[in-house]
Amino acid sequence: MEDAIRSERSRLREVLDFIDQRIEQLSNIPAYRGKDPVEIALDEKRRREWGQLRRTSSQPYFGRLDFREDGSDHVSPLYIGKFGIQGDRPDELLVIDWRAPVASLFYSFGGQGDRAEYLSPDGPVEGTVYLKRNLVIRQRELERVVDTWVRGGDNLGAADEFLLYRLGESKDHRLRDIVSTIQSEQDRIIRAERDKALVIQGVPGSGKTTVALHRLAYLLYRYTGQMRPDRMVIFAPNRMFLEYISDVLPELGAGDVRQTTFEEWALERLEEKDRIPWAPHLSAPWRGTIGFLRELDAFLDRTEEMFVPDIPFVPWNGAKLSREDIHRLHDEEYRHEPLMKRKDRIHARVRRWMEGLYKEISDTDPRGIIRKEARKRFSAWARSWPSHTPLKLYRRFLKETENVRLREAGPDDLAPLLRIRQRLYGVASEERFEHVVVDEAQDFSPARFEVLKAYSRMASFTILGDLLQNIRSGRGIADWNEVIDLFDEGKASYHELNRSYRSTMEIIRFAAGIIEPYRRGIRPPVPVFRSGDPVRVVKVTPERRRETVREEIRRLTASGSKTVLVAVRSEEEALRLHQTLREYGIQAGLLDQTQEGYTGGISVSTVDRVKGMEFDAVVLADADAADWPDDESSARLLYVGVTRALHRLVLVTSGDLSPLVERVDPTLYESVTD
Repeated sequence: MEDAIRSERSRLREVLDFIDQRIEQLSNIPAYRGKDPVEIALDEKRRREWGQLRRTSSQPYFGRLDFREDGSDHVSPLYIGKFGIQGDRPDELLVIDWRAPVASLFYSFGGQGDRAEYLSPDGPVEGTVYLKRNLVIRQRELERVVDTWVRGGDNLGAADEFLLYRLGESKDHRLRDIVSTIQSEQDRIIRAERDKALVIQGVPGSGKTTVALHRLAYLLYRYTGQMRPDRMVIFAPNRMFLEYISDVLPELGAGDVRQTTFEEWALERLEEKDRIPWAPHLSAPWRGTIGFLRELDAFLDRTEEMFVPDIPFVPWNGAKLSREDIHRLHDEEYRHEPLMKRKDRIHARVRRWMEGLYKEISDTDPRGIIRKEARKRFSAWARSWPSHTPLKLYRRFLKETENVRLREAGPDDLAPLLRIRQRLYGVASEERFEHVVVDEAQDFSPARFEVLKAYSRMASFTILGDLLQNIRSGRGIADWNEVIDLFDEGKASYHELNRSYRSTMEIIRFAAGIIEPYRRGIRPPVPVFRSGDPVRVVKVTPERRRETVREEIRRLTASGSKTVLVAVRSEEEALRLHQTLREYGIQAGLLDQTQEGYTGGISVSTVDRVKGMEFDAVVLADADAADWPDDESSARLLYVGVTRALHRLVLVTSGDLSPLVERVDPTLYESVTD
């Protein structure tokens, strides 16, 4: 291994020297200011290469695979990195982009024999693997070399050892890319074709969010020139989560992908006149169902049938456009147009008919009296047509079907309002996305997915979530078939990620015990074999509870936890506990509804606010029966809370312990009385 390390260090120096020289060369080329399209394209290519080299200069690659293609006498050492690096010769690749077809070997090869194949643009390529090596390079220094597979070697556990080494690293305040540790089941999802909706059921810590982000970067690479990052979108649960994942895509060269929430995006789509007071906590789950949307569609069908005024248009005596002719324009010639565009087309068509007819009689109207009167009649006729807006129609619909007057709009009203907008105005080409990612999709209503389909060019989606983390009773998705059935047959595929890479074995088994009675056939998380500290359940008096929380925080930070979450169920308790900790001199951030960023360190939050995030350690400060009774909603929320922890988990109780914890096998945690 010493010889291998020396060889890899020598090779690293050569690559770094090449990168430094190339960066300097590109920096010395003046930016092109002219208008020649070829020169503009070349300048853009140079700037893109310069940016990629800068991003990769501290860690140019992370893996090596020695592969001999069938029919060749040469074993090629393939170095895999975030970006490809072309050498001085056209056929010299110093580093292969992780998204390239041949790089898939690094992720798919599992060591069952020495044979492997990958799919190239020209078809399958088969060959023999001689070496798979993982490399850790930080700040231009080689820190670790692990041969996870050697042809002819015993290959016992080296791959798992390297994975555990990377998983054991402390967490900072941002989600990180996983290009160096992508697992084969994740790689298959990342490299799936673009013209399908991928529905991913993933347990906590299975990497489903990072898989989706890497899939975006892969699609941009695979379909260069066909897909643009600014025509892709990620829908996330809240602004804080978006801030948390914000570093991943720029690191992968896909920084221009839009990242937003469905609420923000939907409100942008609605015109100002269709805005009503926004009530984010207003709940009307029925309005998020497909059944509600079908009723709305039927209402809009009836509205469309009654849209055309049942009168002819007579610009002057002796000239007449019958109501049958007008209906024919509406029902046949322009039937594929959205309703309000159809109205504009018909009005323009009638105006042209009138103007053309007038030319034939203009000699008899030297003073223009007939023309003036005709235009007045046209304006009156045009005003007789309805002037619908999404808000007006939605209010009418709710009054007709639910006998309610819409005074405020909540999250469940946005999909119906967008549906009406689609029927009235259609979806403009520039509004359509080339790929849509929906994270925490179990909290999305089926109606949102149905409406979003109209904004996707090819029904190209990555939909990811965990049904066991649906914490809003009666809302969201209860069964992934509710989503799959919305797409044409063969246009959606279902995938499961059941292996949890986030938390220690102790934490995952503890979490599985909490959710077990409520799994409803969903497979539980399977931990990687990474053992850590036992889960602690600390029992204290009510007077000692907050002081104990303080002591646990100090114990955790002293043991190396850089990010610590103090979690509770209610917002009121989060506010009180945050204030208490500050009085104790602990600088903790409060992750409340107003918080749009997460800066790491110690944080206090309700459990529902941190779904999708992860921390080195979690202290659940209110593990009492009063806060966490034995019901499905509480079990799911507690399951979310405890699975935020990577390395250490502490529960503090000052009363009767939650029955959700009481039923967990007591050998899976240590009980401490303080």
